[in-house]
Amino acid sequence: MRVLYVSLSIVIIDQVSKLFVKGFSIPFLNIKVNGMNLGESISVIGDFFRLTFVENPGMAFGINVGINSKFFLSLFSLIASIGLIYYIYKIRHESLINRLSLALILGGAIGNFIDRAFYGVFYGYAPLMYGKVVDFFQVEFWDFTLFGKTYETWPIFNVADASVTIGVILMLIFHGKIYDKSKDEDKAETEKDEPIETVKDEQIDIGKNI
Repeated sequence: MRVLYVSLSIVIIDQVSKLFVKGFSIPFLNIKVNGMNLGESISVIGDFFRLTFVENPGMAFGINVGINSKFFLSLFSLIASIGLIYYIYKIRHESLINRLSLALILGGAIGNFIDRAFYGVFYGYAPLMYGKVVDFFQVEFWDFTLFGKTYETWPIFNVADASVTIGVILMLIFHGKIYDKSKDEDKAETEKDEPIETVKDEQIDIGKNI
């Protein structure tokens, strides 16, 4: 279950980065961070990589959903996160890369769930479970089409989105290898047990003949 520390680290990094982008204040500690203005863009590496503050009311990478679906999206994120924690526990003795992939997905799911569930209340613009996800990484790549929409630039994303994407990519790359290895181990275990069963059967036959 140590891979859950990876999930926790992702959540912390994700939330700290979002708070510094959006801004926050802690009056009793006399701390105030103004953050960026909505829509503000800061060049990091020319036009290739920029920090651009936007708020996403929908899914990852700016995929929008209707207002009536927001509550169910937030609820689904919560249920999926709980399910992932249970599944990671269930496969705690299996391949590390498999557990690490799921831990990355879990960390990203929780990070964006916090935005949807609590940011509306925390910043005073929406009720519980109706908040917007803070996105700010903007990278210029090639044009592409996703869910019927053509993007001239890569959708603005955050640490949580990146974590989920990396986790999914790792699963796609290594899932076949993990599955084949598991099959080989099962086959080896079966072959190991077969001679023992054969010896036992022969002993029984000899006993009957005597």
